[in-house]
Amino acid sequence: VRNLPDGRVEAVFEGDADTIDRMIRSCRSGPPAARVSDVTIEDGVHQGLSGFEIRR
Repeated sequence: VRNLPDGRVEAVFEGDADTIDRMIRSCRSGPPAARVSDVTIEDGVHQGLSGFEIRR
């Protein structure tokens, strides 16, 4: 998940279909202070992601 310079947010998810569907639903609503105007979904190649890293 990362914030893009133009204000959009980009996220990459891997997992079973039910888990990804839940993540997409969560993205559509966003956190309380957010205004979500659109969610674009693109299928990609499975990369075998296994972790989460916070970069500052």
